[in-house]
Amino acid sequence: MSHYIHKLIEEGEHQMLDFKFEISDSKKIARSLVAFANTDGGRLLIGVKDNGVISGIRSEEEKHMIQAASEMYCNPIVKYQAKEWVVNGKTVLEIIVPRSKNKHKAPDHNNLYKVYIRVKDQNIVADSILLKIWKNQNNKQSVKVTFTESEMFLLKYLNENKFITLKDFVNNAKINKKEAERILVNFTVINLIKVEITDKEVFFSLYEDDDE
Repeated sequence: MSHYIHKLIEEGEHQMLDFKFEISDSKKIARSLVAFANTDGGRLLIGVKDNGVISGIRSEEEKHMIQAASEMYCNPIVKYQAKEWVVNGKTVLEIIVPRSKNKHKAPDHNNLYKVYIRVKDQNIVADSILLKIWKNQNNKQSVKVTFTESEMFLLKYLNENKFITLKDFVNNAKINKKEAERILVNFTVINLIKVEITDKEVFFSLYEDDDE
C-alpha cells in the first residue's frame, strides 16, 4: 500500500496536509493538531521531509510525543487516528485529525495558549474578530441588526468593491474598531457577508446564495 503515501506526497503540503521530518517538540506539533482540528481537518505525515523525500520516523519516542502533544498541550484534547505505513523499508506515521466542533488552543512560543487555524500550508493564530464570530455563531440567542449609517456604508462599499478589511472599514466609515467589529461579526453571523482568511489578512465580502 505504499502507493497511498506516494499519492499523498505528490499533492505537496496544503491546507489539509503537512509533512514533518521528525517530531522534536510536542508543543510545536500541538499547534499543528489544533490548526487542523479548528479548520478543515487534515493529515500529518511524520517521517517525510518538506521536499517530499521519505526519511522514516527516527524513533518510537515520536509516537509518544504526538500523544503528549494531544493530551498535554491541546486544550481541549485533539482526537486523532494514527496509522503506520512501511514505504521502501522506512516507516511513515500518518496522523489523521478530524475537523472539530470545538475551538482548540495550543501554546505559542511564549507558552501563551492561542487558537490556531490552518491557512494554505501554514498554521497561524486566529484573528480576534474570528474568535468573536465563532463565539456568536455558537450563541443560541438571535442577532439583532439595525441598519444605521455605518451598516449601510458597509453594504454600499461591498456592492462597489470586492472586499473590505476591518482596518479599511474603520478608516472609511470613520468609526472605532469596537463598533466596526460588532457590525462585521453580526453581518457574518446572519450570512449577509462572509469572511475570507489569508496568511496575511482577514477580508470580508458580500455573501452570495451560490457560496454554499
